[in-house]
Amino acid sequence: MEVRIEGVSHRYGGLQALDGISLTVREGETLALIGPSGCGKSTLLGIVGGLLQPSTGKVLLSGKPPADCLNPLTYVFQDFALLPWRTVAENIGLSLMPHGLPANKRQERIAAILVLTGLGEFAAAYPRQLSGGMRQRVGLARALVVRPAVLLLDEPLSALDAQTRELLMEEMLAIWAQQRSTRLYVTHNLDEALRLADRIAVLSRRPGRLREIVEIGVPLSERSKPDAAPALAALHARLWTLIRSEAAEADREVVNA
Repeated sequence: MEVRIEGVSHRYGGLQALDGISLTVREGETLALIGPSGCGKSTLLGIVGGLLQPSTGKVLLSGKPPADCLNPLTYVFQDFALLPWRTVAENIGLSLMPHGLPANKRQERIAAILVLTGLGEFAAAYPRQLSGGMRQRVGLARALVVRPAVLLLDEPLSALDAQTRELLMEEMLAIWAQQRSTRLYVTHNLDEALRLADRIAVLSRRPGRLREIVEIGVPLSERSKPDAAPALAALHARLWTLIRSEAAEADREVVNA
């Protein structure tokens, strides 16, 4: 499905968080949202996901979800939010509970997603027995088991160490190649955006406005190869130039608060 954001603005009381955002997330692509702290990235994601109503503007979905899609819009958060008294398989199955699937169909979906996310041998484990990276895999599996048309990701890797983040980025790309969806990905990490996204939307400091959409001309399959390093470094420098001064201002604002 395609996501169209048209003239979206949002206020929290007297605070203007977003101002006139218009952009399109194309069907099947990953669009990353970056910008200084407090620019409204998560607010925009919440509006797309229906958790918040915009002060002005609208969000439109076009196209049909896949036939096996149970939930057109699904979130993956930084906080794994797993129930500690349930196993990996049971945590994943929670997403299926509201949909009234027969028990055998639920088990089929859970088994398939365990294999897809590399969690098959951990189905009976409890969250306390898993590393942070494994717990985030469970969070991702819980979102994917409903086979969403649109996946909304709010800094899902930011709590992980660099090596685990690298491994999960590789795995996410492999998963997305098999289970097609449209993805809106919020991150503060430029390297993460450059590794995972097809395009990157840059927001300004509060109130968040769309500054630029940057196309990444390097194919996803080539980005981990040495030959791609110069082009990605140039894109990183361009993105940093777009946000550097405002990121510094936002950092001073947080420190002084």
